[in-house]
Amino acid sequence: MNIFLYIIIFIIGSLFGSFFTLAVYRIPKKQDIIHTHSYCPNCNHKLGLLDLFPIISYIFLGGKCRYCKEKIRPRYFILEILSGTLFVIFAFLLGIRFETLTLIKIIDFAFIALYLTFVILLAGIDKENRKIEKGVSVYGVIISIMYMIYLYIVGDANIYRYVIYLVLYILLLILDTVTLKNYAKDNYIIGILIALITMTIFTNELIVITSIILTLLGVSIDFLIAKLRDLTSRVKKSDNQIYKQISIFFYLAISNIILLILVLFTNYICM
Repeated sequence: MNIFLYIIIFIIGSLFGSFFTLAVYRIPKKQDIIHTHSYCPNCNHKLGLLDLFPIISYIFLGGKCRYCKEKIRPRYFILEILSGTLFVIFAFLLGIRFETLTLIKIIDFAFIALYLTFVILLAGIDKENRKIEKGVSVYGVIISIMYMIYLYIVGDANIYRYVIYLVLYILLLILDTVTLKNYAKDNYIIGILIALITMTIFTNELIVITSIILTLLGVSIDFLIAKLRDLTSRVKKSDNQIYKQISIFFYLAISNIILLILVLFTNYICM
């Protein structure tokens, strides 16, 4: 019986993945992500119902647009599969079963889905544009406040811990607004710090600290590879130019999700 539940969860996850690819493309372009009909980014033709089934449509269309025959980037297909798989993994580790399904477990899983939406959207946009999108950051702040209220109501949460995070949120948002006003540009580092607070609220301090360590390792390797490539390039880049091409939050997101899965898996096998 549970296999049907996980199939449904996988389908829901793949639908989220389809939304992620749309949002990552549209949000930096300031396009509507809710009301505007899906369209091919190459020929701008509106997509029909048969074009919108996650995973299945990509396979049956041969990875090409039905109308202009332009190849569809494989990332759409990959992200839909990964998203569906992540939803199933988290559902399993959170103990989502037909026989033990409770309202608390459903709410916990819903918050995980909201958190994954935040992390994946911010990471995807950062990977494509090397930018922390403020609208997604604000979404992260909102869901983290909702999560803190939920934990305070149903659990024995430390209210003082969350008050500290709220104060940090306010200070960083004010600093980011001042920076934008004075220099007419978003501050990448402040955006990452705001995102780190959201990560800490949804995971915990140890996971986030470990994520930062793994991120520093990943960024260092990426930097060294870029430097080696630069040795054979005619146009040399400075260290600062190379650094500005590295998507830091992308590494943070991958590290954080993997570590969260490992922690939940450890808790699961110790039950």
